[in-house]
Amino acid sequence: MEITSPLHSQGLILQFSYSPSIPRDFPELASQTLLLRGMSPDVPAHAVIAPFMAQARQNLACTPESEMPSIQAWRRGFARMGLKPTQYRCAAEALLRRLRKEGDLPGLHPLVDLCNAASVAFAIPVAVFDLDRVSGCLQVRPATGSEVYETFSGEIEYPEPGEIIFADTAGRAHARRWCNRQSGHSAVRESTVNALIVTEALHATGKADTRQLVEALQSAAGRLWPEAVSHRSNPSQAALA
Repeated sequence: MEITSPLHSQGLILQFSYSPSIPRDFPELASQTLLLRGMSPDVPAHAVIAPFMAQARQNLACTPESEMPSIQAWRRGFARMGLKPTQYRCAAEALLRRLRKEGDLPGLHPLVDLCNAASVAFAIPVAVFDLDRVSGCLQVRPATGSEVYETFSGEIEYPEPGEIIFADTAGRAHARRWCNRQSGHSAVRESTVNALIVTEALHATGKADTRQLVEALQSAAGRLWPEAVSHRSNPSQAALA
């Protein structure tokens, strides 16, 4: 049985779902998604991103990332997956560590930069996929061992059976170890027009925090791409229904 949340945007339909084992094993999961259609890479993003970065720096000045409740929850989640939390970190923790050590995050693409800035501001993992490079449905599920994963350098890997991944209908893995590392295959690039943003949390206030995060992302995206179409969805709530 597949628990599915359909996302619609002017004829663009994506089925995003969690396999039943995910809400069973992680009942505290809170997830919000944002579908964007009609973007371009040539927009100035600094003014929109700056408040997120300022909030992240303020948070880090008060609390190291390892003591933030949202990060601690993902560390416990990774431990449940059989991963060493200090070896494999959720994407938000990795970004926060980089920000703390280097003082800034690299600029890549307006949407990626926005998602990274929002991720460190809320200390919640934010994944973003180029939808035109995803085949059919996208599901968070345990790997079978046959899926293909492409790194950012173009190398091919095969996730271990049972590893939690984002996988599409064609059997391509778009993220490994859940929210640890995305694939270069569906990474946002200059040609990206349509994208799916996925936010996920395991901490006690995750439901409210992911909702607030996606609302902030939708508002910021509207400033960057006024003509773009956006649609929010709550797949974790659908999984629990």
